[in-house]
Amino acid sequence: MFNILLFLHSINRWLVLISLLYSIVFSVRGYFKTLLFEPKHNFFRHTTATILQIQLMLGLALYMMSPVVKFSFGPASSGELVSEHSFFKYIHIALMVISVILVTVGSAKAKRMPEDKLKFSTILLWYSIGLAIILIAIPWPFSPLANRPLFRTF
Repeated sequence: MFNILLFLHSINRWLVLISLLYSIVFSVRGYFKTLLFEPKHNFFRHTTATILQIQLMLGLALYMMSPVVKFSFGPASSGELVSEHSFFKYIHIALMVISVILVTVGSAKAKRMPEDKLKFSTILLWYSIGLAIILIAIPWPFSPLANRPLFRTF
């Protein structure tokens, strides 16, 4: 079960990044070209927030059963900023929860904006901040905090 959730969490990460980038791009275009906020924009606003919430649920399920989080490996060795254990136990989970909250709030605010330009600017602001936090919190292969492969397999 753990390996299946880990695989789904790894694959869904790419859906999260692609949907956030697409939503940010269409909001930039819509804001600066003063486009109408069409049903397709509303669909992607909502779908992006939903994909992030699914990713959070997968991550929380992993968090509850992860051996990296469950077992303490002691303090970070000298020269390390943080250990892998503390990164996943505290930093990764906190930043990801914050980013999902920001995107969800941004989605809800944009839905209720009266003008199209305000909808685009709201999505642009909230989704960009959420994406920036996500990019910091992902355990990239080159990350000094904790690294994982770009794609996981069973």
